[in-house]
Amino acid sequence: MSDLAFSAIVNGRKISRTAKPSQRLLDFIRDDLNLTGNKEGCGAGECGTCSVFVDGVLMKSCLLPVAKVQGARIDTIESLAKTGELSVLQKAFHKAGASQCGYCIPGMVMAATAALRINPFADREEIKERLGGNICRCTGYQKIFDAVELARDVQNGHLPVTMLDGIDAEQGDYIGKNVSRIDAPSKVSGRLKYAGDMLMPDMLHVHVLRSPHAHAKILSIDTSAAEAMEGVEGVITCADVPGEDGFGVFVHDQPVMARDKVRYVGEAVAAVAAEDPVLARQAAAAIKVVYEPLPALFNAEDALKPGAPVIHDYAPDNVTKHIPIRVGDVEKGFAESDLVIEEHYDTQAIEHAYLEPEAGLAYVDHDGVVVVISPSQNITHHRHMLAKIIAKPIAKVRFIMSPVGGGFGGKEDMIYQGMLALLAMKTGRPVRLVFTREESIASTAKRHPSKTTLRMGFMRDGRIRAVAFKMISDGGAYGLSTEGVMRKAAILGAGPYVIPNLQMDTIGVYTNNTPSGAFRSFGALQTQFATETHLDIACERLGLDPFEIRRINMMRDGATTHTKQKLKSVSIGRVLDAAEKASGWEKGVSGQRYGRGDLGGEGLRPAVALGARFAADTKQEAAE
Repeated sequence: MSDLAFSAIVNGRKISRTAKPSQRLLDFIRDDLNLTGNKEGCGAGECGTCSVFVDGVLMKSCLLPVAKVQGARIDTIESLAKTGELSVLQKAFHKAGASQCGYCIPGMVMAATAALRINPFADREEIKERLGGNICRCTGYQKIFDAVELARDVQNGHLPVTMLDGIDAEQGDYIGKNVSRIDAPSKVSGRLKYAGDMLMPDMLHVHVLRSPHAHAKILSIDTSAAEAMEGVEGVITCADVPGEDGFGVFVHDQPVMARDKVRYVGEAVAAVAAEDPVLARQAAAAIKVVYEPLPALFNAEDALKPGAPVIHDYAPDNVTKHIPIRVGDVEKGFAESDLVIEEHYDTQAIEHAYLEPEAGLAYVDHDGVVVVISPSQNITHHRHMLAKIIAKPIAKVRFIMSPVGGGFGGKEDMIYQGMLALLAMKTGRPVRLVFTREESIASTAKRHPSKTTLRMGFMRDGRIRAVAFKMISDGGAYGLSTEGVMRKAAILGAGPYVIPNLQMDTIGVYTNNTPSGAFRSFGALQTQFATETHLDIACERLGLDPFEIRRINMMRDGATTHTKQKLKSVSIGRVLDAAEKASGWEKGVSGQRYGRGDLGGEGLRPAVALGARFAADTKQEAAE
């Protein structure tokens, strides 16, 4: 298909270029015009990061072929602050603290601008509705809505323009205030460059060939057809790794590209650097890999069974990490308990879904230093690992952390930086890799799915006497952060409660699923879900108020945890008091206003006493 002679008015200037008829408007704006303010978060019209105005109408540029906007007037985020002065709405976003990672903000600002153009007096509900096509994964929307309302009121003269001014640093009072973020102007204007926005002269584009199998031997890799293609400057496999081929957070079990066998669908097998992204994809497709499928494990409990396929030779039992903790005599504690409750709790894998897909740029500088730019959340560790992988002294390796468009722990792992370094070294040119959303989901770490068996023994008055806690977590194909997650789960799993007899086991297991890794409060959320749910069940059985059972068992100042940590100040009591007051909680049995539970009979004296007290409260309330 022949190229299209394309012309349009972009941000007030007429441009005339050639374009491919199938090229998306987003790609034309970003790649041909280098207007990188609007982003690509999904490529499917769902997230809104690519929003632009076409003839004054808000449109998602990832869905528009450039041929469809021939002769149109196109305005990107750069048009709103073209003179260098932020618009009222951009200033409001700055003032309200509405940008965190900032990746969604250009599209959000465009959508908010459209909302106030359509209805300058839009109320909060209408603002929510009109911003419904834009996703934010950091800020939580409330400050975004606050910003739009602030801009609305300033524009309508209900508030002075001075309301958009930042806090004067000379005041020196920052606690509890919306202190201006120094990076906000670059985020609300689209000027901030993320890794996928960065360009270098003579830059090559990278595409990765990924495994279609969950578990298979690699019998051969033939890259000759790809290497012979004009415009392909470099192809790498595990054979191109000059040093120690392994990385990870705790155990370096993951090769830069699959070595000898693949362990999950989406694992990198080879990578291509070419003159343009389309050619790189075509070359990767030309690589021939012969596999011998192996039995795969998709369930952590199956992976622990005797005779299960072995995923890593160093771990013949498929256990990544087991953290056992023992306090007191748990069986004696259960024997002494008035009530023993046992339940099972499952949590699922969760995708981070940060709006910035993984991206990076690498080059070898004039002094022979290998430089990698990426949104790595652990660049010092990555630098040390990469030095061993490429067999260079640490002084010849440099990592630069680009702005992180959302991470939540998911960019802690060095998934692709090694490939970039190797291609930069092999080609002698800068190389850039930008994941598609599909690649990001298929190949990067998730929150650990878990299966927990929890047994608790209680006395009649609600005191916890014994706990047996066993959590089996699916760590996926490689170790990544699994050891740290298991440690944190074991440390925090029993909650902030005094437990005299405890048996805690957290077990991370290798499977052939996508690797699991760090994700906000890793380990704690899976275990606390089980522990806190269990306490609510106990409330119903014991006839206790949910706040009361937690007060009865909570640690206090000076407590010692089950891992022998001495606590000076413990705040759970204050937190419970504040939560109870703020929620308007009426004391009762877990979901009921009042009640006694089903432990039964005359022996439940504390619960009966509580019930009598609640009944007296009811009488008093009725009288009032």
